[in-house]
Amino acid sequence: MTLKPLSNRAVIKFVEAEEKTQSGIFLTVSAQEKPQIAEIVAVGGGKVEDGKLVPMTVKVGDKVIASKYAGTIVKLDGVEYTILAEDDILAIVE
Repeated sequence: MTLKPLSNRAVIKFVEAEEKTQSGIFLTVSAQEKPQIAEIVAVGGGKVEDGKLVPMTVKVGDKVIASKYAGTIVKLDGVEYTILAEDDILAIVE
């Protein structure tokens, strides 16, 4: 099964949280912060403004920083994805 977002929505998958600190201390699951960097998995076609289609700024494969609590979390085939509006994507990581 695949997810195909509509309009100006994107499907992202957050990268794994750090399991240990730079000094080598392992963190418990409850001590790990929710990651903010994610990879774009799918994008919609864009949104219509003033009768014209405005395409998405991001594309599949881009690494992005998303708002921490934005979007809707869905599980598909055991993998957790977040569907969010393009406005909730804060930056592209280069």
